[in-house]
Amino acid sequence: MKRRNIILVSLLSLIVLIALALYLKGLSPITVVELVLDKFRSANSPTGTLVVELREAATVTPVGTPSAADMSSPANAQPSDAGSWLSYNRTLTSQRYSPLSQINTETIRGLKILCIYDTHLNESFQTGPLMVDGALIGTTVHDIFSIDPSTCRENWRTHEDYELKPESNLVNRGAAYLDGRLFRGTLDGRVLAYDFKTGKCLWATSIADPKIGEVVDSAPIAWNGLVFIGNAIGDIKGVKGRMYALEADSGRIVWETYLVPKTPGERTRGPQGLMPASAITTWKNPPDVPITGGATWTSYTLDPVTGRLYVPVANGAPDFVMDLRQGVNLYTNSVVVLDAKTGTYVNHFPIDGGDWHDWDVSNTPSIITTRGGKQLLSLTPKDGHVYGFDLATSQLLYRNPVTRIENADAPLSTDKDVHFCPGSVGGGEWNGVAYDPQTNLVLSGENEWCTTVKLLPDAKVKAAGNGEIWMGNSKINPLDLFGKQDPIADWAGWVYATDADSGEWKWRLKSNYPTLSGLTPTGGGVVFFGDMGGNLYAVDASNGHQLWGQKLDGAVAGGLITYTSDGSQKVAVVAGLSTSITFPTKVATAKIVILGLGGPQQ
Repeated sequence: MKRRNIILVSLLSLIVLIALALYLKGLSPITVVELVLDKFRSANSPTGTLVVELREAATVTPVGTPSAADMSSPANAQPSDAGSWLSYNRTLTSQRYSPLSQINTETIRGLKILCIYDTHLNESFQTGPLMVDGALIGTTVHDIFSIDPSTCRENWRTHEDYELKPESNLVNRGAAYLDGRLFRGTLDGRVLAYDFKTGKCLWATSIADPKIGEVVDSAPIAWNGLVFIGNAIGDIKGVKGRMYALEADSGRIVWETYLVPKTPGERTRGPQGLMPASAITTWKNPPDVPITGGATWTSYTLDPVTGRLYVPVANGAPDFVMDLRQGVNLYTNSVVVLDAKTGTYVNHFPIDGGDWHDWDVSNTPSIITTRGGKQLLSLTPKDGHVYGFDLATSQLLYRNPVTRIENADAPLSTDKDVHFCPGSVGGGEWNGVAYDPQTNLVLSGENEWCTTVKLLPDAKVKAAGNGEIWMGNSKINPLDLFGKQDPIADWAGWVYATDADSGEWKWRLKSNYPTLSGLTPTGGGVVFFGDMGGNLYAVDASNGHQLWGQKLDGAVAGGLITYTSDGSQKVAVVAGLSTSITFPTKVATAKIVILGLGGPQQ
């Protein structure tokens, strides 16, 4: 007994010392708690493993140069600078494919870490880096920076000092570039523009109210003199999702479009994009339950030929309590298509109308011209399926599972715990699909992690104040904000390679960690991705077999890009997702790791 007490006291003392050290670094008390918990929850994490399965009788065309027909479609068109990465998903159509081939199935064995840019910050690092005009651009919650894409030498770093709510999720998903300017959102509700060469702030525009919990954490995209970005978080009572176009030169709001029904008296910040008035009839809320949700928190897709903007719209709230917002709740859990010049509604692609699992449409869809000639909209939201829509007819072509699906139709209850998969943090998260035109495969990274939820009585759900997290679940442990997740020993991740025409998977691989990073297929027949265990992988695009792997310092859950610098192909990967109550990852500072063929750069 005495020995056990000594061990317990020693452990508590260690926790106090770690917490004190982190607090003295200027972190908020909640962030300190998150980091201390992650320190212990991620202890003794196992080595990363991959298990690959080929579909019986599946055939994938051997990797080779895409045909002229494959690449002639505007959807599949590549930037004139093949060695750049100009937008969050490389192209505005969000395919993530790079034609670079110096790093290929043969040379990949020589891939090594060249340099590391360490931000020396602890946060949920998910930025999507850009490679523009000889500089690599990244963001943190407070900073935007430019580094040398070969040596990691810092060109400049601009810090924005603003106050955060203690419970803020420390995340920013990246910047956009257009005509010598960079653009990013902030957790205090603003969009900022910077000079690309110097990092000088050029303008700031407020599009969200941080006093009620609204933030701007998504990565914008930019086109034709406009910057497109929306607000989050729709899990907070009273917050409604909105999409914006800002003038790139000045920050002036060109249009504002409410993604769920706007009601009289609500604030307008600019000219209103027209949405169907009938959407209000799809919300059957009682008078004391405000329409809530429909925010955006990742990035966006744009068809530069048609000028149509594709907006992934998240869940309605209260997230788990469907009987307080009966109906399909337009336009939550859908991809809304807007006219990019006016913000006017064009159409929408419904995914999970009437969702009660927090299964947001959480990531950018990809616009593809398939090998069979279909104009396809492809996406993998949090419900654990890959979707293919025919853009010519708006018809759903396929909806197939790409992770574990269990108990998906069971209603939630105030009387008992209900276990379902994917969980509220399962399925596809903030990084979307990629498309490889060489194999005609849609690639998706998934989280296999299930959730258990028991509901609060309706009266208690209604009693929540405006500005409070509004999930509707009963919880004893305050960490179970999004429901109680399964033990981390039971989590896993998937990469599925799905034929873009048929919707059938051709190969799939399972990791013992969630796979939430960006996926990047290349002209060298290689697909890069990472997992929450900090494992970076390269696999053969034609069959999923592992070609190369490297353990990094920190979870790989952000952007992963490839580009040309100093005459050779490089890979840049974001590592270090910490400060997450939901994801128990290794505590590591946020960093960008640059790899290439050859020795470290000086």
